Amino acid sequence: MSVCESSRALRGAKPLGLAATILIMCGLVLAAPAVADRNQCAPAGVDSATGLPADLTEAGAIGQENDYTTPTVEPLSSADSGKLGLGTPGVLTVGTLSDAPPSICIDPTGKFSGFDNQLLIAVAGKLGLQVRFFSTDFSGLLAQVATRRFDVGSASIKATDKRRRTVAFSNGYDFGYYSLVVPPGSPIKKFSDLAGGQRIGVVQGTVEESYVVDTLHLQPVKYPGFATLYNSLKMRQIDAWVAPSTLAGNVMKPGDPAVIVANAFSPGNFVAYAVARDNQPLIDALNSGLDAVIADGTWAGLYSQWVPRNLPPGWKPGSKAAPAPKLPDFVAIAASHHSKPVGPAAPKSTLAQLRDSFFDWDMYREAIPVLLTVGLPNTMILTNSALVIGLVLGMVLAIAGSSHSRWLRWPARVYTDVFRGLPEVVIILIIGMGIGPLVGGLTHNNPYPLGIAALGCMAAAYIGEILRAGIQSVDPGQLEASRALGFSYSAAMRLVVIPQGIRRVLPALVNQAISLLKASALVYFLGLIAQQRELFQVGRDLNAQTGNLSPLVAAGVFYLILTIPLTHLVNYIDARLRRGRAAAKPDEPAPVATSTFTQEMT
Repeated sequence: MSVCESSRALRGAKPLGLAATILIMCGLVLAAPAVADRNQCAPAGVDSATGLPADLTEAGAIGQENDYTTPTVEPLSSADSGKLGLGTPGVLTVGTLSDAPPSICIDPTGKFSGFDNQLLIAVAGKLGLQVRFFSTDFSGLLAQVATRRFDVGSASIKATDKRRRTVAFSNGYDFGYYSLVVPPGSPIKKFSDLAGGQRIGVVQGTVEESYVVDTLHLQPVKYPGFATLYNSLKMRQIDAWVAPSTLAGNVMKPGDPAVIVANAFSPGNFVAYAVARDNQPLIDALNSGLDAVIADGTWAGLYSQWVPRNLPPGWKPGSKAAPAPKLPDFVAIAASHHSKPVGPAAPKSTLAQLRDSFFDWDMYREAIPVLLTVGLPNTMILTNSALVIGLVLGMVLAIAGSSHSRWLRWPARVYTDVFRGLPEVVIILIIGMGIGPLVGGLTHNNPYPLGIAALGCMAAAYIGEILRAGIQSVDPGQLEASRALGFSYSAAMRLVVIPQGIRRVLPALVNQAISLLKASALVYFLGLIAQQRELFQVGRDLNAQTGNLSPLVAAGVFYLILTIPLTHLVNYIDARLRRGRAAAKPDEPAPVATSTFTQEMT
């Protein structure tokens, strides 16, 4: 059923504002103008080449030898795919991101792409392996690699000494430096201008965060993703952004109210693929495959298309024995194609910035079909499956919690306290990353069932308390009367007490279903393939592809379409239960029962 058909079917149950919203969405989908191509997850090509910034500062000698780069690699022929410790034989399971183009991103067709991922596909091809990508959050990626949830982490990860305590790394395939991005007219001109009291934005868990905290000794404002951070900078909600240089150059468009004022290079911390520390065979194989794609020119071709910029003097990818890649003269190309730089746009009013960020109609036309075909079905599957688990397990907890036996009552109490006391995302990560490896054979390392299980376990704790309150609200005389009529305890509970208790708490149960619907957005922390994304993740990915927040607003509208009818259903049920059976009118006399004997006497 299309969204337009849904609007006609639900028109009677929804308020006028919601119906109007759905009609607007229909018009956006059916509108004739084509969607503007603003895909940031696409190779910009060699014509977009740049040289290294002239103001690049460094913490040490650029190109110094790194102790972790291997002198040579094993022969490619010695790599045995059966001995690489892969979760699925012959398949390289990769944890990656979707919001950091051009290095790691997801394109409009739903495929994971970017320089890092395309290079990894080429390396895996040399090893005779297939690649399966899963989207996750950077803050949990290294832990997921360390616990073998993923065989490899591919997310422009800098191989720092701190991170080597958790995972191991391949040889470097890219370098990276930081860019300092500020709004136009900012007094901040260099990294040394950053000071306490300023709002300095970084993405949580990245090497940029470590740079600000450990090197600059400042406390930054941490964001979960790059797109949200950059929009905060454009809205002047932060004073500066310490960004990966390649990403900053990709997301910043001519006329954006943002400028790069300084750059810093961190030598020795090359960009590499993360692998579990105890999986040396896979590390050796990746190093062999990387040297092979460097030798045959694949690395240079991908680099020139995705991130065409000069390499630092003395630095090259791969092992120390790998040949230096043959790259075009990016400086000459940049000089021949780039005209006078376009400066930042004139300051816009707050309303104009809000309109550009949240109400881009082209973005709505692009987002709605994907939200309908991918996001909505997965959200409904996650929510409804978890709701069934929550109702069944919640009923067990409610009965156990109402029992007179402490052996039943206390375990139910402990379960409820734990699952209601922990944040939802912590429960999802614990179940996904803690239980996931134990049941990998049953789930085929697919986090989707684990996400449903986590949501169901969380819902059960709340539903159990709701049902217990409903059961205990029933007058004890109901149970006693049932027992007096010959019902067993279990039959009396099943046929008399529990139905009355559920009837009393129906509004609270529907409210819990609404909360569960919104909590389904947290499953993306476990890592999902492109076709498993729910509404929030689809909107987040489109936001990363385009740098515009309108796809997230479109996802929010879908949540409203789902939750508003449920909210009104709660109100209806609550009113119906409060009203009950219509009472007799006050002015009507009560019927008087007269006996036959009395009538005969009169």
